[in-house]
Amino acid sequence: MLRTGAWRRALCGLTRAQEQGFASASAGTKPAQGLESSMPDISDNHKGPTGVLQVPSRLLMGPGPANAYPRVLAAQTLPLLGHMHPPFFKIMDEIQEGLKYLFQTDLGNTLLISGTGHAGMEACIANAVAPGEKIVVGNNGIWGTRVADLAARFGGNVVELKQAPGKSFSYKELKAAIEKNKPAALFLCQGESSTGVYQNLEGVGELCQKNGTLLIVDTVCSLGGVPFFADAWGIDMSYSGSQKCLSAPPGAAPLFMNKRALEKIENRKSEVATYNLDLKLVGDYWGLFGKRWYHHTGMVSTWYAMREALAITAEEGLKEQWQRHEAMHHMLWDGLKSMGLKSFVENDSERLITVNTIKVPEGVDWSAVIKNAMDKYDLEISGGLGGTAGKVWRVGLMGYNAQPAKVELVLSAFRDGLKQQGKLK
Repeated sequence: MLRTGAWRRALCGLTRAQEQGFASASAGTKPAQGLESSMPDISDNHKGPTGVLQVPSRLLMGPGPANAYPRVLAAQTLPLLGHMHPPFFKIMDEIQEGLKYLFQTDLGNTLLISGTGHAGMEACIANAVAPGEKIVVGNNGIWGTRVADLAARFGGNVVELKQAPGKSFSYKELKAAIEKNKPAALFLCQGESSTGVYQNLEGVGELCQKNGTLLIVDTVCSLGGVPFFADAWGIDMSYSGSQKCLSAPPGAAPLFMNKRALEKIENRKSEVATYNLDLKLVGDYWGLFGKRWYHHTGMVSTWYAMREALAITAEEGLKEQWQRHEAMHHMLWDGLKSMGLKSFVENDSERLITVNTIKVPEGVDWSAVIKNAMDKYDLEISGGLGGTAGKVWRVGLMGYNAQPAKVELVLSAFRDGLKQQGKLK
């Protein structure tokens, strides 16, 4: 067993002679950092934490985060690299290639924003919409509400196109709004996780291009779980999140921007009002302009995790991954319908398969079902958010969690919870 001195030398990479030499050199030398006897006493009032972190194991079947792949979590234990080291740049290059596959683009630029999906949202809005420019925001849930708020904070002229929760926007509605307002940008959410609504994007990109409008799409809970074709659909900008269908830890926001969007950002007459999310500066760090320039310290271990998550997608194949998510969606609803439960989204074509919203039947205590699932099964099922609070349960089928055994556990928790309230025999 190593003694304390041996442990210290091993951790510091010192020989005994080197350690003794440092001790002799420092003897009688006045500390440079004010470590004199005249210092105030150190307070231990808030000392901690101590001991090894303990975390309960739970199956996260709500709207996110989803459980991470074990391989992804293992990647975060690898040794740190410097954020400007060539081996780390190689990992960043691999991430960009993986994101191009995920977004289905040959022509666009991809990178990761250091932050969650909200950071990706802010990066797109802050860079693409200059003060005074008009943006039409498709608002049929909490994410449209937040984008409208955010765009206004950056000086945008916000026009909200509203739709009732549980409904998407028709092409006709979008066409009328764009032709009337001639906005600089249109925002749509492909997967509105607060309501469980899927937005059809086909034809919208072409419509926007004809009217000089950038199309910005939120894919936080849909990218990797449902089809998305950035180039073929004419998407100009899109952002997502690491912790949903990719099953990586929260903290990375995949971002795509095509040539049209990048040209607008480069030719802005006003500075972007955020240094941290200025895509010209962040893009420099990711090598979009032919060089690598320090902007911020890249999230090294998080990038390792994202590299592995993207590798898992590539190895499974996008088509197969989309099909797996759809199959689990059908499995879930076959079971829920057998209990008499109904979808909050009435039109099948508007139902998001990755975050499912289930109507709470009259007379059922929705929170008791959620509590029972957590207490008895260590299983997260979520309630509604924003306009759906108290009206729905939300079940996420994303990434690592889109598997038959996990869907069956969700169904078992619903059966049990409803039986406890006398709603099932």
